[in-house]
Amino acid sequence: MDWLNLVILPVLRSIVLAFVLLTGAAYLTWFERKLLARFQVRYGPNRAGRFGLLQPAADAVKAMFKEEIVPRHVDKPVYLLAPALALMPALVIWAVIPVAKGVPAVADVKIGFLWILAIAGVETYGVILAGWSSNNNYSLLGALRSSAQMISYELPLGLFLVSILILAGGFSLVELVETPRAWWEWLWLWIMFPLFFICILAETNRSPFDLPETENELVAGYQTEYGGMKFSLFMIAEYINMITTSTIMATLFFGGYKLPFGIGSEILPFLGPFILAAKVIALLFLFIWVRASVSRPRYDQLMRFTWKQLLPLSLAYMIITAVLTVLFK
Repeated sequence: MDWLNLVILPVLRSIVLAFVLLTGAAYLTWFERKLLARFQVRYGPNRAGRFGLLQPAADAVKAMFKEEIVPRHVDKPVYLLAPALALMPALVIWAVIPVAKGVPAVADVKIGFLWILAIAGVETYGVILAGWSSNNNYSLLGALRSSAQMISYELPLGLFLVSILILAGGFSLVELVETPRAWWEWLWLWIMFPLFFICILAETNRSPFDLPETENELVAGYQTEYGGMKFSLFMIAEYINMITTSTIMATLFFGGYKLPFGIGSEILPFLGPFILAAKVIALLFLFIWVRASVSRPRYDQLMRFTWKQLLPLSLAYMIITAVLTVLFK
């Protein structure tokens, strides 16, 4: 058995990846607060360290030293398990995403697409169990909203992924990035990107689709009974999900760790992680820009949009993609 390549290196990569993601999620909160402040003509965090760079550390210390309260009316085992169940899939889904030429985050498996779909489905359970175990009407309503929203938007999201799969001709994300594409394939993918991004906003419960935790209707939704580190775990999971989905979109739609149209990919392979990081930051900016600019719809409008418009569009897109693939590939 090749212990180095099959055990030791994947374990080391997993540890490094977990550290990078947790640090990245902490500083994404700083990035978001700074950007939102700029959109609203404010300064944002500027007291903890230069430019407020120590604000994430201050927030972490505050969360760790808060008193951990478990209400008497909750289902304690499930209540305590739910935050971890929300966080773990956000980390595990990274295993198959390529970060540089021939270098996946943990391992290159032939079922990368299926892995993403399967793990994305598990993420919902943390939210649902948090709402159910809290034994609180606001929490339960938030969890029901979240589950209905995620299941509804997973359908068009899955059909869009199937369309990309038809174009790619394989399940491996590493092969997807490495295989050259014709110009019409890029054009066809970019037409789909705005719709795919809307699905991602709904899947991650991000504004303007943050109705499961909307404060003016449900206090804090499924998070109402949580505080301290348990609440922080939900927040960390949300921000890691933003980073993860941005990386997946950069990989699927913008060439991952490659420069546009493969420019310089052979002579500058060590730049791959930095190129991917730049694309991810641009997509994270898009998340925050949407939050600052678009108002929240009503819940019935959100559900009507996916069932009556997004789902038929995704079906039509998949059919046209299949026809184009048969005719031109």
